[in-house]
Amino acid sequence: MESARVISPAYAQAHGETTETVGAAETHGGGHNFPPFDPATFGSQIFWLIISFGLLYYLMSKVALPRIATILEERNDRIADDLAEAERLKRETDEAIAAYEQALAEARQNAHGIAQEAREAAKAEIDADRSRLEGELDGKLQAAEARIGEIKSRALGDVDAIAKDAAEAIVEVLIGTGVARGEIERAVDAALSERAAR
Repeated sequence: MESARVISPAYAQAHGETTETVGAAETHGGGHNFPPFDPATFGSQIFWLIISFGLLYYLMSKVALPRIATILEERNDRIADDLAEAERLKRETDEAIAAYEQALAEARQNAHGIAQEAREAAKAEIDADRSRLEGELDGKLQAAEARIGEIKSRALGDVDAIAKDAAEAIVEVLIGTGVARGEIERAVDAALSERAAR
């Protein structure tokens, strides 16, 4: 398809062109086609498209993409370092928790041992105090028993004397005369001996 040319009437007369061509051009929009849609410019458009695409590809491959790759690599390295640091911190935390639990178990065991030792020491001290107190009480009990024995002996001696005096007074009241002291003593001793034999 031939493009219509815009020809002025003076140019047409000077060059021998007819006004029919001018009229045909005017009927096709006045000859002002949009350059990208003009088939006559397709070759140059493709040429410049290839050059622009090649230049853009070169710039992307040599400048932009290496920078993006570097940024991504640094980002991946930083993430890997952060993950390694997090893993190290987690491992240290686990080790610290394990050490704390072991120390706590040892402290409990030591506390149990100290409590057991304290109980044993208190028991030994209580046993020693009890033995000492029992010894003191035994001594006091023996002394008290000895004193009671003495008092009892004296009381029994006094009972003999009282019994003999009472018997002598009773006989004297009943008979009206006194009896020999020796006979009364023999009679009281015989009565006490017979009672003790029962």
